Amino acid sequence: MENIDEIDLSALSDDELVEQMHDDLYDGLKEEIEEGTHILLDRGWEPYAVLQDALVEGMRIVGIDFRDGILFVPEVLMSANAMKGGMAILRPLLAETGAPTVGKMVIGTVKGDIHDIGKNLVAMMLEGAGFEVINLGINNPVENYLNALEEHKPELLGMSALLTTTMPYMKVVIDTLVEQSIRDDYIVVVGGAPLNEEFGNAIGADAYCRDAAVAVETCKELVAEMRAAN
Repeated sequence: MENIDEIDLSALSDDELVEQMHDDLYDGLKEEIEEGTHILLDRGWEPYAVLQDALVEGMRIVGIDFRDGILFVPEVLMSANAMKGGMAILRPLLAETGAPTVGKMVIGTVKGDIHDIGKNLVAMMLEGAGFEVINLGINNPVENYLNALEEHKPELLGMSALLTTTMPYMKVVIDTLVEQSIRDDYIVVVGGAPLNEEFGNAIGADAYCRDAAVAVETCKELVAEMRAAN
């Protein structure tokens, strides 16, 4: 097997290059993904086609192996970081062409909680699936969520907590949405190690997602349903 460094990406056919980009994403090789993205664009590929065929499909493979326990969090974070390299090139071009997004999500860890690895993984995997994600970071009071919803007008609101003591704050946010009569405008998904489906139902969330792979599938389905209903 030849050394990975010796592969000349520009010498590959389109199909070979897309396959190679799937491998490079899997291996978390950011510079190679950026180079491959530029090559496909230079060959006249539409930005949306590069996104779907090379990046989203590559991350779908990563997501399956993460779900099945073949890949672990550090490796998936490297893959997601490589994906971000490609996305940074494509995002302005996608905006120009008005390409459809799969959906838009505001996500953040709730007030009192400073854990964000799981949430960041969900955000990256959603971006990898073609979502636009506004990541609010950690320790978010209800105002942060409300302001972001107002500004970005997403379909989805995601909340994360890792502490049993901060879990109830999710209900505070949902109750506030109800009080302001905007609860039905958004799909609310929650996650984090101490949560379960019962808790999600009890606080009035639309879905509880136990991990990033489930989150991607769930968000896709819920957005598709919402758009079909409208």
